Amino acid sequence: MIKSEYLKFLKKYEVAGKPIVDKIGKLNTFYLPLSQWLYSIYKKDNKIKIIGLSGGQGAGKSTITGILKLILKKKYGLNLCIFSIDDFYKTKKERIKMSKVVHPLFLTRGVPGTHDLNLINQTIKKLKKRKFKTVYIPRFNKAIDDRFMKNKWQKITKRPHLIIFEGWCIGAKHQSNYEIKKPLNFIERKYDPDIKWRKTVNNLLKNQYKKLFNRIDKLVYLKAPYFNRILEWRWTQEQKLKLTSKSKNTMSKSQIKKFIMFYERITRHMMKNFSAISDLTIFLDKSHRSRKMKIN
Repeated sequence: MIKSEYLKFLKKYEVAGKPIVDKIGKLNTFYLPLSQWLYSIYKKDNKIKIIGLSGGQGAGKSTITGILKLILKKKYGLNLCIFSIDDFYKTKKERIKMSKVVHPLFLTRGVPGTHDLNLINQTIKKLKKRKFKTVYIPRFNKAIDDRFMKNKWQKITKRPHLIIFEGWCIGAKHQSNYEIKKPLNFIERKYDPDIKWRKTVNNLLKNQYKKLFNRIDKLVYLKAPYFNRILEWRWTQEQKLKLTSKSKNTMSKSQIKKFIMFYERITRHMMKNFSAISDLTIFLDKSHRSRKMKIN
């Protein structure tokens, strides 16, 4: 039953001419063991757990969470609530205001500072309430770079056993002032010569984002083999968006390369220091396959 539903689910994520490789191998060596580990965490005290899922752009977080939801429901009877930090991006109007008041680079979604942390914290609080009431979780439309209308938000009608909170920077730690001084790429050199943007992002990670990430019970980190692979994965992601979205506002490969620069500093820092942030690390090869899983 799980095998057939799993294969059916994966079909939705395949791009024409780019089939997902080693499907059954992934199920047996990755998805089933990971599901067992998550179930064991919940069964320790049968209380709601928040599981962080982190990894670079295009690492496959959305696909993984969908499959985990299927297995944990069918095999273990657990209800999962899944949401991404991406869905809590501030509205375009809010980011325009922030770009004028704080720094122009905050117009581009992605880095700490461009998320609505109050809304995230309120949502988690509502999901964990004993007297559960329907919870609405925002959804972000990347094709138009703004939130969907509220009638398209995710509707949670049952109290979850596990909350999976996924996103590229989940669990990220701040850097030292010395580390952020030297520009890492073209964006930092040209548009942040006084380090104001980097300092603001870093301070937010050190304070407000740290408080949010401290609410996570266990964190799973998807480690890419090297940073340049993330560019290729993000480009594949954009191609999928182009095929599935009615909007034509998708990015070219050169635009993706520039866009990734906003994420580069934190992504590289997380790749380097993954053992300090994750409870379980999944090492991916260049084809998205799990080479091994390691509990830290």
